Amino acid sequence: MKRKIAIVGLGYVGLPVAVAFGEKHSVVGFDINKNRIETLKSGIDYTNEVEPKDLAKAKIEFTSEGAKLKEADFIIVSVPTPINAHNQPDLTPLLKASETVGANLQKGAIVVYESTVYPGATEDDCVPVLEKASGLECGKDFFVGYSPERINPGDKVHTFTTITKVVSGQTSEVLEIIADVYASVVTAGVHKASSIKVAEAAKVIENTQRDVNIALMNELALIFDRVGIDTAEVLEAAGTKWNFLKFTPGLVGGHCIGVDPYYLTHKAEMVGHHPEVILAGRRINDDIGRFVATSLVKKLIKHNLPVQGARVTVLGLTFKENVPDLRNSRVIDIIRELQEYGIDVQVTDAYADPGEAVREYDVTLTPYDELLAADAVVLAVSHNEYIEAGWTQFERLLKHGKGIVMDIKSALDKDSRPEIIDLWRL
Repeated sequence: MKRKIAIVGLGYVGLPVAVAFGEKHSVVGFDINKNRIETLKSGIDYTNEVEPKDLAKAKIEFTSEGAKLKEADFIIVSVPTPINAHNQPDLTPLLKASETVGANLQKGAIVVYESTVYPGATEDDCVPVLEKASGLECGKDFFVGYSPERINPGDKVHTFTTITKVVSGQTSEVLEIIADVYASVVTAGVHKASSIKVAEAAKVIENTQRDVNIALMNELALIFDRVGIDTAEVLEAAGTKWNFLKFTPGLVGGHCIGVDPYYLTHKAEMVGHHPEVILAGRRINDDIGRFVATSLVKKLIKHNLPVQGARVTVLGLTFKENVPDLRNSRVIDIIRELQEYGIDVQVTDAYADPGEAVREYDVTLTPYDELLAADAVVLAVSHNEYIEAGWTQFERLLKHGKGIVMDIKSALDKDSRPEIIDLWRL
């Protein structure tokens, strides 16, 4: 493998890829965020995805200068592909990255996209940008491929090198080159997809499948709440059957599960199909935050507590436990709905950056030790710190040590709950 590798985009996906290749090859790591480049140069990964020791031993030249990409002939693009306010795909970061790559593209280079897209985006949307910016012809002067990212933030077991890598290429020859490059670092091996569109579709349905299954669990939670039975106990009982799929209800946010289905539905509608199941699942999952908030309001009323002016503490703001990633966190739905009722909401998080919380959601984080005693506590994100603190933490977090605890993920041990705490679980 004699390819000179460059990674474009050094976020939650791109940095682990760069470090994995940098342990065996010399790599150019490019990102337009100059602060990100400077912190990486100083050995700091503020996403916590890469350990300092691994970052230090990787041979990566970090840069925000696009011209450095001219040195590479194998370029991996791993920039975000978000959705806009109307739940439509926003390819702006991807197309801007393609412009930068195209402007610095050498003949014979291979460009591999890892960003989540709908089937056809690589060839129909990205290639024209590469050709225009480079003045080169795709399939003759340079080539493209697609290899969907499978990074799971915070997961130290399923990592870039230990997850089977799906690869695809414009031609059979290009596919073999791409497969060899990834196989040089991915110990789990590679799966060669028959086409770029197949690989793109495989990526987008991985998270769509999870989204729909979680939506089913969330709908069951809505039903069981009305019936008056505990969802977690129902799932525990049903889970004793060998082929029962172990999904659980919860908030569905982040940069994948809450986003990817909209890329697939967008493509479906482009080709004349209205996707009913997928969009229904999205509606259910997007409404769960409001359901949690209204359930809490009902609890306050049953406790004869005034709703307006009540104080509620929310533990956790990130989109999942034990990561600092705030992107598309649905905890904000709970916060905003409670505030609509005139409730005083104080939010804390063991991992989130306070400045980013303000920029992203206009939420001021309160240090855990400075929280005021509240009428209710919402355990929104099951960070280890909150689970390890257990029930005793509510002696301080709740007024007089008693009140309402909303445990969204059923993370606390129900059997050891103090009698003075009114527990609600999704």
